[in-house]
Amino acid sequence: MTKKLKLLLPTLLFMAVWSCQKAPKATPADLLPHYELAFDSLANTWDEGIPLGNGTVGALIWKKEGKLRFSLDRADLWDLRPMANLDFKDYGFDWVKEQWKKDTYKAVQDKYDVPYDQLPAPSKIPGGAMEFNIDALGPVESVKLILDDAVCVVKWKNGTVLETFVHATEPVGWYRFKNLPSELAPMIIPPPYVSDKKSGEESPVTGQDLRRLGYPKGTVDQKGNAITYDQEGWDGFKFQVHTRWEQQGNSLTGSWSISSKQKDTDTTIDATETVNHLNFPLGMDAALESHTAWWHRFWNKSTLRIPEPVLQNQWYMEMYKFGSAARQGAPPISLQSVWTADNGKLPPWKGDFHHDLNTQLSYWPAYSGNHLDLETGFIDWLTAHKDAFKKYTKDFYRTDGLNVPGVTTLTGEPMGGWIQYSFGPTVSAWLGQHFYLHWRYSMDRVFLKNDAYPWISDVARHFDELSVMGTDGKRKLPLSSSPEIHNNARDAWFGETTNYDLALIRFTYEKAAELAKELGYTEEAVRWETALQQWPGYAIDPTGLMFSPTLPYRESHRHFSHLMAVHPLGLIDVSKGPKDREIINHSLANLKKIGSSQWTGYSFSWLGNLEARAQDGEAAAEALTIFATAFCLPNSFHVNGDQSGKGYSDFTYRPFTLEGNFAFASGVQEMLIQSHTGTVQLFPAIPKAWKNVSFDKLRTEGAFLVSAEMKDGKVERVNILTEKGGQLRLQNPFGTKDLIIEGAEAPNWDGDILVLETTPQQEITVKWK
Repeated sequence: MTKKLKLLLPTLLFMAVWSCQKAPKATPADLLPHYELAFDSLANTWDEGIPLGNGTVGALIWKKEGKLRFSLDRADLWDLRPMANLDFKDYGFDWVKEQWKKDTYKAVQDKYDVPYDQLPAPSKIPGGAMEFNIDALGPVESVKLILDDAVCVVKWKNGTVLETFVHATEPVGWYRFKNLPSELAPMIIPPPYVSDKKSGEESPVTGQDLRRLGYPKGTVDQKGNAITYDQEGWDGFKFQVHTRWEQQGNSLTGSWSISSKQKDTDTTIDATETVNHLNFPLGMDAALESHTAWWHRFWNKSTLRIPEPVLQNQWYMEMYKFGSAARQGAPPISLQSVWTADNGKLPPWKGDFHHDLNTQLSYWPAYSGNHLDLETGFIDWLTAHKDAFKKYTKDFYRTDGLNVPGVTTLTGEPMGGWIQYSFGPTVSAWLGQHFYLHWRYSMDRVFLKNDAYPWISDVARHFDELSVMGTDGKRKLPLSSSPEIHNNARDAWFGETTNYDLALIRFTYEKAAELAKELGYTEEAVRWETALQQWPGYAIDPTGLMFSPTLPYRESHRHFSHLMAVHPLGLIDVSKGPKDREIINHSLANLKKIGSSQWTGYSFSWLGNLEARAQDGEAAAEALTIFATAFCLPNSFHVNGDQSGKGYSDFTYRPFTLEGNFAFASGVQEMLIQSHTGTVQLFPAIPKAWKNVSFDKLRTEGAFLVSAEMKDGKVERVNILTEKGGQLRLQNPFGTKDLIIEGAEAPNWDGDILVLETTPQQEITVKWK
């Protein structure tokens, strides 16, 4: 029996663990959140630890078997052995289609799906831990993560204090104990790659035993006040963990780092070198100063103030984790980023890069959240591995152009798994939206020409060659899918193009034409516009959008793949008139009627975004509150299953993944500002009870930075910084055209839309007379 989505807001579970020192207050220099994640004891499991990170290295602070534990991680710790079963020469997409038609699909499952479940690698791997015996320190008084400075502070009742952080830009961590009653020293604990203990149940979700990787036993060598752990992996891969410390009186100060090398020819600096020669001589105080400066700049990029503490606090934690997990020059955000499971197993789903939802949702908050610099790491990674993606496209699909494996390694190689999604035909199109959004939010014409248009047009070429003409005279895919409908069964492939694939295909052609026009490529624009007309419309019934022309949404499912055209793609939008609004309203009503029994946490985050696009503030706030209070652990980590006991979902497990967290942040931003229609809308989806709301420097398409404040239900002022100039269209939020506009010429009006022609770096204020 399905469970209907509950209409009442749940108990606000986070209020017991959140501490607010003072309300956020703007200063000329910074706009900092002034929040703490606060507890009265150390967590007893790794996935509830205090998260620290910088996109390259990370740590979780918790307690294991009475010892203070730092679970250490690095984003490029990967076992990259190839999947031996991936023989595309003889078993490509045509072979899959043949097995599907002959109803011998088990051959496909055995060939491509089963090995992902059974083989331990390729996989992300853990980096070990650093422990301190804290028996002599007695009970803990408080554990805090101070978001302003990204510093964890642990206080003991005896007066001992630990201050620790992972440096914002360097692959190092620091720790300092003050007021120690006796000497203290760290220990390095290797992961149990070689162990007599079994790690319990094994599956792709719970993680496979690390011993299955077959690594030799690593070495741990202590020399004075320094410890080095060296570990060999597969085919010459090595990684090193090093820590060094000094004890002066009742204080202990130390630093640690992790390094990795795929081959002996790798010139990456060892962790020992990083700590002893590049980091430790700098000193913790100097490191903390530069670390804090980076985080203050980060928080100064955007802030918001809303009258719902659960949502506001969760948003700041999500943005903190985004700042800890994303960097230019670092690998993209994987399923767990720099917080790999520290439980003797491989991480859930091998900690890999899932592109059927996970990586895409993880970067949603970068755009209106004004953190394009951090999103660039994802774009750069996709661009760097484009040749590998094209080779996969040619080998598996026999097409030119571009597609991307839906499940990839650190180096972009396919990993297999449920191939409807791990080899899905439209993966590159959803990734292509990130190229489009980066262009629209940055207005970087060099990026448009060299990166965005080439990616999207290459995807369109793939669709040109892959598609066939249907009996209705419209183009279709030979086989289509809709993540993750029917899991990996034969009928997870559809003979007609699903709404999921169709939305991505239509988006690709529409944006390819738009960008070609922007670049003056007239003939190519005509080509893409003509191709777009050859594809059918969406499958719709009285309940709204269907999965496919033969399958309505009639049972609960976690992945809202059938609603891609609404969000994130914005192809069906309330701004386009009553017909689109009706489709959206019917689809969302049916979604909630069927119920949430088979949803996971990210489903509620995604629903928050969908409700915001439907301009229903109450429903958006409800969905996001359920996510924050039912599907997150006390440290804010999203764990897929319902932890509340309130029956929001039949899934009650707790594999940690990040995409739901970051989709939540995007949902809050969608409630406050939207610009996907080409017109900036302020507070488009806030609950009626929210009378006092404000935000600073949220970014819109067109590269405008917008700040706005609402008091007592009335918008008081709007400030705009125009990065690149151009036409600004602002839906009038004031209810009158009798306005004072500073810093700009007199506006034009298009109905209720204020139209301003702007120049680069122009500062504009709009307010009441």
